[in-house]
Amino acid sequence: MDALYVRQLKLGTMDNFVYLVGPRDSQEVLVVDAAWDVPAIERALLEDGKRLVGAFVSHCHGDHTNGLPELLSRHDVPVYAQREEVDFSANLRGLVPGALRALDPGAEVTVGGRAFQALHTPGHTPGSQCLLAQDALVSGDTVFINGCGRCDLNGGDPEAMYRSLSQVLGKVPDSTLLLPGHDYANVPVAAMGDVRQKNPYFGFGDVASFVAYRTRPRR
Repeated sequence: MDALYVRQLKLGTMDNFVYLVGPRDSQEVLVVDAAWDVPAIERALLEDGKRLVGAFVSHCHGDHTNGLPELLSRHDVPVYAQREEVDFSANLRGLVPGALRALDPGAEVTVGGRAFQALHTPGHTPGSQCLLAQDALVSGDTVFINGCGRCDLNGGDPEAMYRSLSQVLGKVPDSTLLLPGHDYANVPVAAMGDVRQKNPYFGFGDVASFVAYRTRPRR
């Protein structure tokens, strides 16, 4: 990731990762999933000499969005969410009504003169999205290093999750670094090639087998 700046912040009580992401040669960054501790996010910006130009929302759940109102009270920036998530979540619309920018699948967000891509990856929620930033993928709760997001909550869909993993994230280059939304593994980042080899949710060749495994009884 020589050309990319990434600051990974572990914040809150649910092992969340919050990210600052931007081109290394620019001061501009996005914050991905602003939650839990806005002063910590601001300290990281100050320490690294970065300027916030937007907030990217992987999905609407509170552990990924609860810092947005405080953040927007001090930073006049747009908040990028998938259009399906905006339509799905009244809570998200209520958090940031004037700042929301609805994205279509594959839309680009420009940061420091670079185009980052919003990949629509439903399954955990209807409008879950990942940020493909050069050679890094910030995945929210779509996929973790050793797992994938729950599909049994409101708006969850295991068939959509299978398509997101196999058809959308399956096309991301092996060398891309996965930056997950939670610290659920023994390493905080991993290459997508390694993830696809070791993560069991990438090992199913058909949707029925994937759904049966993803919806097995939780222990």
